[in-house]
Amino acid sequence: MDFQEAQANSEKNLKTIISKAWEDEAFKQLLISDPVKAIEQLSGQPLDTKGKTIVVTDQTDPSTVYINIPANPDNVELTDADLEAVAGGGEVIILFTVLCVGW
Repeated sequence: MDFQEAQANSEKNLKTIISKAWEDEAFKQLLISDPVKAIEQLSGQPLDTKGKTIVVTDQTDPSTVYINIPANPDNVELTDADLEAVAGGGEVIILFTVLCVGW
């Protein structure tokens, strides 16, 4: 899977997860309490988190503002594959790479 396919697949999977959470309150609650289990049930496949933790919050309350603080790029270590992608002119997606795997 090339970079563009992985990015498109990741976006598609995220949209699927969000749509399901909007439609199904029980799924949304499971997604918040046990994201891996919820995503595995939705996809029908095991999810390899590559050692990452998935945190899900319900941000549907319009009276609350959420701020997500990303990793400081000065403190992020890239893998050999990331470095190779950058050297080859590709882009590196650090956020949400877990769901790039096709399901």
